[in-house]
Amino acid sequence: MSQHHTQRRRDLEVKILAHHRASRGTYGSPRITADLHDEGERVSANTVAKIMAELGIEGISPRAFKTTTVVDPAASFPPDLVGRRFDQGRCDAVWSSDITYLICGEGDMFLCAIRDEHSRRALGWAVDDHMRTELVTCAVERAVFVRAGRCAGVILHSDRGSQYTAHDMAAACAAHGLRRSMGATGICLLTG
Repeated sequence: MSQHHTQRRRDLEVKILAHHRASRGTYGSPRITADLHDEGERVSANTVAKIMAELGIEGISPRAFKTTTVVDPAASFPPDLVGRRFDQGRCDAVWSSDITYLICGEGDMFLCAIRDEHSRRALGWAVDDHMRTELVTCAVERAVFVRAGRCAGVILHSDRGSQYTAHDMAAACAAHGLRRSMGATGICLLTG
């Protein structure tokens, strides 16, 4: 290897490491290559990938999207009382709820949140390593607590996930006077 080639290689290593560090270790070879091209550097993605491998660094690949909605085929569904009009001009007209997963070092966790669609405030939430019905009912209880129990008549809109169609969920809503509403499967929070 010539001295010029060795120097070029060291320069690329320094630049690649700098971009990798600047991204807090998230950028992989495609993004670093693009950034180097933006700086006028002529280098291939394969070369960047090879140098990164030799340096022992790699980017973080996003996980594939996981859906959390599992529909119970035997469930009955409440009507859609919202009709895509989530903000009805006042607080406590429509609350929405959904479950998402959180990527954690020890394994996935699940978050259920209840949000007021006018104020966009998260009123209640629960996090656990499962997504059984009690995850949702816990979030409901916390939202009701935040509103000091004054929630009779509030629409609670969700998707058709089995947690929301479960008997315990229906009982929790009935106990607090919440009116259940459901949109299409897997589609609850599509408000910007």
